[in-house]
Amino acid sequence: MRLTKTIVDRLAIPDKGQTFCRDEVLQGFAVRVTANGAKSFVVEKRIHGRSRRKTLGRYGVLTVEQARKAAQQFLGDVAHGIDPFAKAREAQARDVTLRTVFEDYLDVRKGLSPSTVHDYHRHMNDPFKDWATRPLAQISKDAVLKRHKKLGQRSEARANNAMRFLRALFNFAAGQYEDAEGRSLFPENPVNRLNHTRAWYPNKRRRTVIKRSQLPAWFEAVMSLKADPADIGAATVADYLLLLMFTGLRRSEGMRLKWDDVDFVDRTLTITKTKNGEPLTLPLSGFLLDLLEQRATNTVGEYVFPGEGEYGHLIEPRKQMHKVIQQSGVTFTLHDLRRTFVTVAESLETSVYAIKRLVNHKMSQDVTAGYVVMDVERLRVPMQKITDCLLAFSKESVPDTVVALRQAL
Repeated sequence: MRLTKTIVDRLAIPDKGQTFCRDEVLQGFAVRVTANGAKSFVVEKRIHGRSRRKTLGRYGVLTVEQARKAAQQFLGDVAHGIDPFAKAREAQARDVTLRTVFEDYLDVRKGLSPSTVHDYHRHMNDPFKDWATRPLAQISKDAVLKRHKKLGQRSEARANNAMRFLRALFNFAAGQYEDAEGRSLFPENPVNRLNHTRAWYPNKRRRTVIKRSQLPAWFEAVMSLKADPADIGAATVADYLLLLMFTGLRRSEGMRLKWDDVDFVDRTLTITKTKNGEPLTLPLSGFLLDLLEQRATNTVGEYVFPGEGEYGHLIEPRKQMHKVIQQSGVTFTLHDLRRTFVTVAESLETSVYAIKRLVNHKMSQDVTAGYVVMDVERLRVPMQKITDCLLAFSKESVPDTVVALRQAL
């Protein structure tokens, strides 16, 4: 029986499920009829030992003869050793957009930290917002070079970071999207043009700290966040900023701190996931112990600094930081707090091994460091001294005991 318009029109609607009416002239060509009355053309064939079925389109949108020609094309490709499904995937992959690659990247890279995911979203929604719907294949080397130069007019560091993000997406795409022969559809990374032309901006190490003369205004502005009734998250950010200032922790280490990581009996906190992979246990100074005890009585949940997002902890304190900057006149970044902590520690003539241990810097090139056992109790005295010095600097009048440190910051 050869399928015709008359035959397809007369096909009965099944009570449930679906039925097939197969063309006896063109093997594999058929009409599928479902319980809701829909009629669709399909083609079936064994490919690489598996029975595969492809829907060609709905009856009414396609005529019987149009569907027959599509089925013949499909079966012809298979006869010539072409996998039409792989061919379709290739066609789809060739048109994949930057946004789709980004979403696929996040779906595969489940282990990324929340702060990293947040930064990646910021890259997509700012420097590459207008490229989101552009096919990856249309992002050329010249386009990358021009975009990098344009971004560099605003911030050289951010321009470099944005391009590192784009490079990561292209590297991911090189292994993720293949043609029907299994070859990468994106074997060349256009961001490498920045290497060939030496266009990367120099990596200028930031050396900014909050100066001693700025600390009183900064502390006052931070403490004022606690009294802001219009922002329910302001007090959390205030305590978070203080924790970073008085411990030198990295931003993500403080954000992910859990109550299980705080030991009020031994007066310590432990960071299990650190940049260098080595857990860090720090002693709590009196100031930090009081701060965390007060938070413990007013905070619900597993995180010391909870947030409203899907991760459960604080992610982006940018809004509250802007308030502190406006009120105090002190422009700062979260990493400036870490540099300030280290600067004060060094000004107190703290042992270099103690400083490195406090901020969890590796000492792999220092043979002597391998013989120094720096347990948490040996860090308690320097930690308290750093705290006392910061508290003294936070006041308008500096006590005599720290007058000698006036030039530390």
